[in-house]
Amino acid sequence: MSSDSDSSARLLVAVGDDLSRQFQQPKRLEQWGGEIIPACDASTALSILRRRRAALVLVSAAAGRDETIRFIRDVREISGDVPLVVISDSSDADDAVRFIHAGASDHIAESLDDKTFVRLIEGLRFESDSSVEKRRRWFSQACPDGVEIAGQSPGMTKCLEMVRLVSDSRCNPVLILGETGAGKEMIARAVHWWRYGDFDNFVAVNCATLTANLMASELFGHVKGAFTGADRQKTGLFAEAENGSIFLDEISEMPPELQAQLLRVIQEKAFRKVGATRDTECNATILASSNKDLLAQVEAGGFRSDLYYRLAVLPIVIPPIRREDRREDIALLAEYFLETSEVPKPDGTPKLSREARRVLTEYHWPGNVRELRNVIERALILQGGDEISAAGIVFDQHIEDAGSVSARNQAPGPEQDFSLEAAEREFIRRALDETGWQRTRAAALLGITRATLYAKLKRYDIKAPDAPETSDAPSAKDAESGDSSAPQGGDVSENRTMSA
Repeated sequence: MSSDSDSSARLLVAVGDDLSRQFQQPKRLEQWGGEIIPACDASTALSILRRRRAALVLVSAAAGRDETIRFIRDVREISGDVPLVVISDSSDADDAVRFIHAGASDHIAESLDDKTFVRLIEGLRFESDSSVEKRRRWFSQACPDGVEIAGQSPGMTKCLEMVRLVSDSRCNPVLILGETGAGKEMIARAVHWWRYGDFDNFVAVNCATLTANLMASELFGHVKGAFTGADRQKTGLFAEAENGSIFLDEISEMPPELQAQLLRVIQEKAFRKVGATRDTECNATILASSNKDLLAQVEAGGFRSDLYYRLAVLPIVIPPIRREDRREDIALLAEYFLETSEVPKPDGTPKLSREARRVLTEYHWPGNVRELRNVIERALILQGGDEISAAGIVFDQHIEDAGSVSARNQAPGPEQDFSLEAAEREFIRRALDETGWQRTRAAALLGITRATLYAKLKRYDIKAPDAPETSDAPSAKDAESGDSSAPQGGDVSENRTMSA
C-alpha cells in the first residue's frame, strides 16, 4: 500500500463540539497514534471527507437525531466504506436502530472515556488497511458494507445506486428482475442490509420448489389440525421474518391461488395461518424476484396483473455481464472468484493469462455471474498451477442461438461430461484451436512435450478438421531429438497444466 494510503488510514475525524474538545487532549492523540481532525460541525467534516479518506469517523448525536441521520447519509454518499460510530448519551434503542439503518457502523450509548475509546479503535483497526484495500479493489463505492457484490462497471454502479434509492424510499414490496445467475438474491440482501443491517431477519424461499398447498403452509404457517398430518402448529416464513425481509425468489412460479393470498398480504399488511380464524400482522419487507418477463406472463394469463402492478412500483433491474456497460466486470469477477474460491490452491492464487482474459470477455455468458463462477472454479480444479490459460476455460453446457457467440466459444454438446479425460480432451482441442493446429505451439501452451501431445492425439482420436485418414504418429520432419526420450503414454501427471 502506498504511503498516501498509510497516511489516510490513520486519520480520525471527530464531529461535534463536545467530541472536538475531547480530541484536543494530548492523551487522545497518543491513544490513536495517528492524525485527528476535530470538526465542530457537519459541513466542516464533510468538506474534510471529500478531500481525504479517513480510517474512522466519530460523530456526536448532540445535534439531534434527524441531523445526525442526515450527516450519516451524507458521509455514506462520499465514502461508502469508512467506519462511522455515533456517540450519544441516550440509550434509546430506537435511536440506535435508526442510526444503524442510516448507515452508521455502531452506536455507543455512553460517554467516550479512555477505556471505551481504546476498545473501539482496537476493534476497528484490525480491518483498517486490508478491508479498505479489498473493497477498493473489488467493490463499487455504491456497494453496501454488509454484502459483497463485486463489480465496478458503470452498469453495476448504477444498479447499486438504484438499490440504495429503493432502500431509502421504504418502498414495500420491492421487485428485482434479472436473468438466471445475475445475482438477484445478493441484490435482495443489499436492500435488506441498507434497511436493517444485521438487526433483523432475512428469510429466503424459492417459489419454484414448493407446491401450492405446501407453499401456503411454508409462507404463512398453520395451526394444529389444519389438515391431515398437521399434528402441531407451524410458524411460517412471514412470521420468521418478523420486522426484517422475506425474499420470494422466482415469484413467476408461484401458483395462482398463492398469488391472490400474497396480494392480500401486500394490501392488508397481514396474513392468516392455514386453518386459523384470525389475521397476523405482517411487518416484513417483501422482496420478490423473477428471471422472466412478468408483463409478458400477465398478458399470457400466467401471472395476476393486479399483483404485478403492486410489485413493480420501482423495480430493480440487474444488467447481464455481457452488456457493454458491465463487460469490464468480467475479468474483475474472474479474479475475485480465483482469490475467494475455496478450491485448494497449493501454489497460491493463479493469474489469468491474456488469452484467458480475452476468451472470458468475448463469451456471451447466458448463465451470467453464476456461470462465470463455475467456469473459474472448474479451471482451478482441472488446470491449477500459477496461471490459468485459455485452454483451461471450459464453459457450462447450455443451448443458445448459433449466431450469438463465435464457434470457438460455443459450449460443449449435451453428450460431454466433465470427467478428467473429457476435460483433458477439451484442453487439447482448445490449445490446438488457439494455435491454428500448430502442434509445437499447442504443446508449449499445454506445458507438455510434442511427443506427449501426439500420443494424446492418438489416444483421444483427435484429428484436424481437414486431416486425411492417415496415421497420427509424428513424421521425421516433425520429430525433435529432445522429444524421442519423452514419455509416450497418456500420463496426465506429467505436467500440472494437464492434471486435475
